[in-house]
Amino acid sequence: MKFVSYLEWNNTEAIGILTKNEQNVIPIADIIPEFKNYNMINFIENCNKEILTKLEKEIDTFKQTYSIEKLQLLSPITKPIHDIICVGVNYQDHINEVKNNINDVQNTKPVYFSKRAIYIIGHNHNINARLDLDEALDYEAELAIIIGKKAKDIKIEEVNEYIFGYSIFNDISSRKIQKEHSQWYKGKSLDTYSSMGPCIVYKDDIKDVNNLNIKSTLNDETRQNSNTKHMIHNIYELVSDISKGMTLEPGDIIATGTPSGVGMGFNPPKYMKNGDKITCSIENIGELTNYVK
Repeated sequence: MKFVSYLEWNNTEAIGILTKNEQNVIPIADIIPEFKNYNMINFIENCNKEILTKLEKEIDTFKQTYSIEKLQLLSPITKPIHDIICVGVNYQDHINEVKNNINDVQNTKPVYFSKRAIYIIGHNHNINARLDLDEALDYEAELAIIIGKKAKDIKIEEVNEYIFGYSIFNDISSRKIQKEHSQWYKGKSLDTYSSMGPCIVYKDDIKDVNNLNIKSTLNDETRQNSNTKHMIHNIYELVSDISKGMTLEPGDIIATGTPSGVGMGFNPPKYMKNGDKITCSIENIGELTNYVK
């Protein structure tokens, strides 16, 4: 199943599931009325196998649907409960392309940093680029993990039990600010510099999350083209490691790193500019498009 958040006619946030053809949305509250005022985090917190089974049965037969073309999709999670947990330099080819712009990294352990996002933009939303602060505006296509239940000190073989699903994340970055501050937080945390969507795919609907094609295109020019199998630390290793001594909660977002092909990696760099269209795509999840304004 693919779960989405969208704007209702009264400008309130609602959640739904995509039909099998992905052309229509079924409001979850129409199937389960007690979820009427739930956002995606509320839904994840209260979701169980019984609810998922009920929703699955309705996908092909439920009559009241809305055309996805007539809805304004939001990020599946618009306001995260905590800062986004990000994994840095998790693809060797990305390390190779940016090694002159980052401090020496030893990859025996994952590299983590956080990204502030008071509001995550979604599919077809605008990036309000602060080119007055930094013209070195970059993109990073990443697989996002969505935590499904409270987790701490979990073993690698237990990780799947604690994951709800997966989405696409664009870790939009201001490279000059990033470099000036000698760390990544500020340069990655400007307003609208986090994008996620178009949906969350339930974990059971992805056969092998560690073998998914991941791409990005800028104005239809392919920039990134890789596969999650090339991660240095895979999905289950990351979640297990992060949970050691640190509590994860339902709705927490983990962005798992980006492959080579970012703008900073070119010589000379090829950054985004006003009017550009950036699309990040991941196999079995979909496409996430944003526009630089």
